[in-house]
Amino acid sequence: MNDSARPAGRFGLCDTCVNAKLIRNTRGSVFLMCNLHKSDDRYVKYPRAPVLECAGHKQPSDE
Repeated sequence: MNDSARPAGRFGLCDTCVNAKLIRNTRGSVFLMCNLHKSDDRYVKYPRAPVLECAGHKQPSDE
């Protein structure tokens, strides 16, 4: 997740996942979107936080 203003530890595994994207609404709320939902039906668009297990978790250094 490439966002230096994200709350640390709030989203569990998603905090370090390249497939995660923070979405901010106009009222200041922050949501986490999983980009894997676009190509794989096993993943929900907005997972319930904190995510403790995920087969699609990928850190930036993973290949």
